[in-house]
Amino acid sequence: MRKVRITVMRKACYQDLMERYENPIEHACDMQAGQTFIADGWKRPDGLCESAWETLSPFVMALAHGAEDLYDGWMKDKRSAMISCNDGFRPVSFLLEATDEEKTI
Repeated sequence: MRKVRITVMRKACYQDLMERYENPIEHACDMQAGQTFIADGWKRPDGLCESAWETLSPFVMALAHGAEDLYDGWMKDKRSAMISCNDGFRPVSFLLEATDEEKTI
């Protein structure tokens, strides 16, 4: 099983929706563009948002186990995926990339 690199690519923020529908929350999302995490199996990488991990983990595991061409080749690099978390107010886009490094036992 391969390790998978998770890189924060972009964080959107829909202020109008937050003002209209969301209760004020401090530190709702501390992800920053450029942050990188390494998934080593099914365990959520330290510092990665738990809610984001719930969305990303099935794709991480597929890539870790050698899956390629997810969704019939929508990515230029067939060993990668661009996945967003499910936060409707501040969605974060993550690039997932299978590495050549094997999982630590």
